[in-house]
Amino acid sequence: MSQKIKVKLTRTINMHAKRNGVIIIWILGALATVSPLAIDLYLPAFTQIADDFNTIPAQISLSVSSYFIGMAIGQILYGPLLDRFGRKKPLFAGLFVFIVASIGCSQSQNLEALVAWRFIQAIGGSAAWVSAVAMIRDFFPVEQSAKIFSLLVLILGVSPLLAPTFGGFIATAFGWQAIFFVLTAIGAVILLITLLFLPEGHPPDTGISLKPRPILLTFISIIKQPQFNTYTFSSAFSFATLFIYVAGSPVIFMEIFQVTPRVYGGIFALLSVGFIGCSQLNIFLTRIYSSEKIFRAALICQTMASLLFLAGAWSGLFGLYASIGMFFIILSCLGICNPNANALALAPFTRNIGSAAALLGCTQIGIAALASSGVALFNAQDTIPIVALMAVTCSISWLLLMMGKRRMGATVASATHSENRIH
Repeated sequence: MSQKIKVKLTRTINMHAKRNGVIIIWILGALATVSPLAIDLYLPAFTQIADDFNTIPAQISLSVSSYFIGMAIGQILYGPLLDRFGRKKPLFAGLFVFIVASIGCSQSQNLEALVAWRFIQAIGGSAAWVSAVAMIRDFFPVEQSAKIFSLLVLILGVSPLLAPTFGGFIATAFGWQAIFFVLTAIGAVILLITLLFLPEGHPPDTGISLKPRPILLTFISIIKQPQFNTYTFSSAFSFATLFIYVAGSPVIFMEIFQVTPRVYGGIFALLSVGFIGCSQLNIFLTRIYSSEKIFRAALICQTMASLLFLAGAWSGLFGLYASIGMFFIILSCLGICNPNANALALAPFTRNIGSAAALLGCTQIGIAALASSGVALFNAQDTIPIVALMAVTCSISWLLLMMGKRRMGATVASATHSENRIH
């Protein structure tokens, strides 16, 4: 074969791989939006739901926390299934459960029923997220992980930018129940897209046992890996600030500062810009600095901002605009922290990636869910309890990183091999 033909063939293969990679990123992004849409779309309807159930909006946040807990448990369930049966079959089953539970949410007659259906909805929706995380490692070389995570956040950003405004419109025009019918339709469309266009990222591995003891031993071996547990637990407490914000923002903005649902949707979109924008800035930063250095610097900024926010809220100096500004800084730092922490946590693994991704997601979301439940537990009626929760979780995140760094020493596994994983 002549040199020209070889060069032409190589270019054709690279173009095909690149085109397939773009399609896969968009599909993984769509999967990643399932749970954020389920969380964000109904936030402006808190007051309407509370009125129907004869309770207060702070109690409706329990349905957010139950979704977070369901996501954490669901990811543990799906991790071994994704490794044993391949990615697509468990994914289809999860999306089907999500669709059924969304209909159940729309028919809820009281808070207890809504909380229960939201838990089941999360069990189904978590399959989409953990599958997307696992397939990043299936389709792309490990050194691109932080970049791909950042691109997913860009696609993911459509949810917080548009969902609250769209959800407020739906609730006002058709009632809060219609929001869950919309989620049913979204789940059905994404199920169809993955069925038709998403390739199988990982062949079934018959060596993966589904018996409780081998599964437990696999999870134990994963969590014992020093780099995994350091960045997983540290990022989990950092990530908790997002869940606390989601659960507490309707109380802060609509109850304390008395903004309308439409204005709240605009504020939510504005704050999402910081999270999304910094996740894209991270793509540029990873070309210059290591993910380890980027994560550490962003976490320091997030912790200092949360402590400053608490001091300002405690002294009564921060009104609506200052509160928006502080939330913007904290969420922007998270947009940089999260992609790098995820990439660093998964970098040491070449097998059981589905289980590792599930344990990563379960830990992050489980800790964040417990932290966000504090909004309802403390029956938050002002800004201080919500901001205090954020300051505590950020501080714990920083302490865990410092303790983990001492255990790991100077060796941090980074992504260095250039294997092309695009099928």
